[in-house]
Amino acid sequence: MARRTPKKAAAGFDGVDISFLGSRDEPADQRTVESRKKLRESMNAQIEAFLNSGGEIEEVPSNITADPPKKPSSEYGNRPI
Repeated sequence: MARRTPKKAAAGFDGVDISFLGSRDEPADQRTVESRKKLRESMNAQIEAFLNSGGEIEEVPSNITADPPKKPSSEYGNRPI
């Protein structure tokens, strides 16, 4: 199976393509401490740029879910006689 190549380089690393780092397609033998460090630095730079442009980060408690509980629906007895 051929390995997919990214279409454009991610910004911030002098033309070095880091968009492939951290993906599931990245082989485990290519996950190095240095690649993880570059990924963390890139993510921190993006977060700083977001915050500097007026963005806010909201911390959500871990027990909050996006989907509220729904009332169970019963299909028993719904057929016409």
